[in-house]
Amino acid sequence: MPGSASSPGFLDRFFKLSEHNTSIRTELMAGVTTFFTMAYIIFVNPQIMATAGLDHGAAFVATCLGAALACYLMGLLANWPVGLAPGMGLNAFFTYTVVGDMGYSWEVALGAVFLSGVLFMILSFTQIREWILNSIPNSLRFAMGAGVGLFLGIIGLKTAGIVVPSPATMVTFGSFRDPSALLAAVCFIMIAVLSYYRIFGAILISIFVVTAAGMLFGLVNYGGMVSMPPSLGPTLFALDIRGAFDVAMISVILAFLFVNLFDTAGTLMGVAHRAKLIKEDGKIENLSRALKADSTSAVAGSLIGCPPVTSYVESASGVAAGGRTGLTAVTIGTLFLLALFFAPLAGMIPAYATAGALIYVAMLMMTGIAGIDWEELTDSIPAIVTVVMMPLTFSIAEGIAMGFLSYTLLKVLTGQHKQVSVALYVLSALFIAKYIFL
Repeated sequence: MPGSASSPGFLDRFFKLSEHNTSIRTELMAGVTTFFTMAYIIFVNPQIMATAGLDHGAAFVATCLGAALACYLMGLLANWPVGLAPGMGLNAFFTYTVVGDMGYSWEVALGAVFLSGVLFMILSFTQIREWILNSIPNSLRFAMGAGVGLFLGIIGLKTAGIVVPSPATMVTFGSFRDPSALLAAVCFIMIAVLSYYRIFGAILISIFVVTAAGMLFGLVNYGGMVSMPPSLGPTLFALDIRGAFDVAMISVILAFLFVNLFDTAGTLMGVAHRAKLIKEDGKIENLSRALKADSTSAVAGSLIGCPPVTSYVESASGVAAGGRTGLTAVTIGTLFLLALFFAPLAGMIPAYATAGALIYVAMLMMTGIAGIDWEELTDSIPAIVTVVMMPLTFSIAEGIAMGFLSYTLLKVLTGQHKQVSVALYVLSALFIAKYIFL
């Protein structure tokens, strides 16, 4: 039994270990388990952010510090066994859409992250959060998660060289004669197989194995394993908040906000069920504190150079290992701090190795389409529009806008206007104004 080991003293009282039928040993092991299932972000996020122009070393430090701070807030304030780190999909949106496609500097993009985080905090400290969550139909919620997954998958395939540009067809299949494409595919298959057999740290193991294979083929140069952390100076307080106060950035800020809002809500609700944090009256223990910790982390992360920090669904692995309290989250945060001393290892990980991880995570995110009501066309069509338009426009913001607009129009034109919430009407009006005037 998880609580068979005694958990006396301060830790037991502070984290209420006995009350949750757990022990210090169980919580520590749960934290280690969650960390190794989400530690791939240490290698993936700095590469994505470096593409946007951030210093790789500073982005690595920001990733570790942002994740550690968020985990500590979640553990100490909410007493939840949830790990947090820069959000996958949101970091890609930051780099490839806001900076790459729209042409904003990464400093301005960080300013948009800050503003979306402030809005998220306001929502989390008021009842507006529940109003918005209840205002967005389930079909669009599921579609946003799946669309972000498909967007992430396209980026992974492009980075790996499995999908390449074509003047005739826009995109086409690459070639497995390219070692990068082949090793990325091997990494993806390896992760999938190891995950099927529930191998501990499947993603991390696969990234390391493929990196080692790259060394054998002379594609990776060994640069050491351990060193003092790089300087955070290049990204610390470098955000440009004033530059983010641009009308064209409204859809970007809303995209950061909504993806983070619904991703966080879904993750926390799922973890709450698995960790048995739901009381007899149906209320979830400390849910408000968990949301506040998450939103506060998003703001703090932007100050040091992180894309939106969010709760990770991989936290379910730690819960499955027995994690029930914030001690699990604190353990995860401590391991992220220790990871600061492995900057040379992070610098060695090649793009094709992280691309394999991106593709796998994308596939997991796309399973959300199963929750869409396919029988009701006025629900399923806007959902499809959302999912498809995100990768085809290379923009999460445009996908959300097209999905919301098509949902509102279809419901109104088919006499189902009562199913459209006030929030959707307001958002649709904002998106229409954006397309007319910008």
